[in-house]
Amino acid sequence: METWNAFVSLIPVTLVQSLIYAFVALAIMLPFRILNFPDLTSEGSFPLGACVCGALMAVGWGPFPAMGLAMLAGFLAGCSTAWIHQKVKINTLLCGIIVLTMLYSINLRVMGQPNVPLFTFQNVFGLALGEHKDESWWQAGLLVAGIAIFCSLLFWFLHTQIGSAMRAVGSSLAMARAQGINVTLYTVIGLGLANGLAALSGAVLAQNQGFADVNLGFGVLVNGLAAVILGETLIGTRTVLRQVLAPVVGALVYYQVISVALAVGMRPSDLKFITGLFVLLTLAIPAIRGGGEAGFRMRE
Repeated sequence: METWNAFVSLIPVTLVQSLIYAFVALAIMLPFRILNFPDLTSEGSFPLGACVCGALMAVGWGPFPAMGLAMLAGFLAGCSTAWIHQKVKINTLLCGIIVLTMLYSINLRVMGQPNVPLFTFQNVFGLALGEHKDESWWQAGLLVAGIAIFCSLLFWFLHTQIGSAMRAVGSSLAMARAQGINVTLYTVIGLGLANGLAALSGAVLAQNQGFADVNLGFGVLVNGLAAVILGETLIGTRTVLRQVLAPVVGALVYYQVISVALAVGMRPSDLKFITGLFVLLTLAIPAIRGGGEAGFRMRE
């Protein structure tokens, strides 16, 4: 009974966290699944969004303009990774590592210090929820509305001419080039959009926690990847709608699993190991079954 009560008490908090990190899961799904471009930049663009938003709010900017500039910064980070890969011909994963490493120094420059407290500044929750701004269930309701809007926009976008071209690039580079599709352009657009979403998630988390920190993105990529894999396992990826919804469903379920782990007495420091092990085992399932290759295909 004590374990159950502990789990129930954690639900509102982990629900808010899962909805915030759902944006990161969507950001990871776009390059990995739509573009077939394994990208690590999200681990750098997530804290970049938090740092840009925090620095702007600290000098008097409103939360919405600050979030807009944070998304733009993340978009540019993603474009940088795509451009390096396309023009310099560096491996996709190495491109992401290079950019996220550089972003750490940029984040310090943006804020001028390792972290910026935001407790005394008006945030998006205060503007939208008023006196209910600190209540987790109200925060979750606001985030659900935001996720619904972004998922709807992403679903629509992937059916546009640009979105269809991006999907073609991810399906077959050779065929996309044969059809006259500008692979470089659509790769840049796709990674830009993905990292813009990751930066938005970081900006929202900074406002929710009350501070922006340069180390905010540590481990976010593995958490987001775990959410994507779990969501795809639960609802599949046969349609575009399922591809869009899978990261959100996975994030919601994953963070409730985290709640269970904490409720049974596990230490927070153990969660990174468990998450990494979960991702490793899930990616290895095809090979364990004796068939295909484990993991994701990787664009060269």
